[in-house]
Amino acid sequence: MLAAQRRDLLMERLKTEGRIVAKDLAAELGVSEDSIRRDLRELADAGLCQRVYGGALPISPATADYATRMAVSVAGKERIAKRAAALIRLGSTVILDGGTTALALAKALPVDLEAKIVTHSPTVAAALVTHPRVEVFLIGGRLFKHSAVTCGAAAAEAAMGINADLFFLGVTGVHPETGLTTGDSDEAAMKRTLAKRAADTYVLASSEKIGAASPFTVLPLSDVAGVITDAAPDEPTVKDLGKLGVSVLGVSPSWPAREAAASDA
Repeated sequence: MLAAQRRDLLMERLKTEGRIVAKDLAAELGVSEDSIRRDLRELADAGLCQRVYGGALPISPATADYATRMAVSVAGKERIAKRAAALIRLGSTVILDGGTTALALAKALPVDLEAKIVTHSPTVAAALVTHPRVEVFLIGGRLFKHSAVTCGAAAAEAAMGINADLFFLGVTGVHPETGLTTGDSDEAAMKRTLAKRAADTYVLASSEKIGAASPFTVLPLSDVAGVITDAAPDEPTVKDLGKLGVSVLGVSPSWPAREAAASDA
């Protein structure tokens, strides 16, 4: 098998199986592990996969630029936003992450909601201007344009004074092995800081992020109260999350009402 044919096969396996184990595939194809690893390096350099120890995982489409992501999974993000909004109680203090799903959540909040919203996203803060009873606290710092959020030492220091009931976390990858990941180390650090300032953290994960991975770990799955997603209940990663004891709040129409209710327990 030619190298180009192997790389095509690798991409097909990532699509159908959601992962590649270099040792197993090398044995199947009768080639060296070094050959498979070399192929994976080339695919990773081209932005087509995320290398992990022993193999590779699908790369997240959520690594695209902000404007492009605004048009991805719009309906799914709106369903996620509606479910997340229902978790916010009157008078609570909530941290909203940045990104397109968090922006959808800000827009989904009831106009008469009374709450304190803390965010490091200027776009999320601006979306709440029309909510007269929401007190908005905007964390300043260096602007990371990919997600339209502030990061860095100044932002992290400001976040240390917050004590919140909920944090709605945005990530670019949710995977049973790599946990919750994103594409920038400073952004990952800021997300961890915010998670430490809230009693409960919920992940906003549209379907394209489920089963994908990015270079930098944000949190292990065991550190969150739940994952809100529009992925189908029979999606392999969703099943694996359930086996790990992760609470999955499904908002896809394919989730039976009783299963969606049970996932909240």
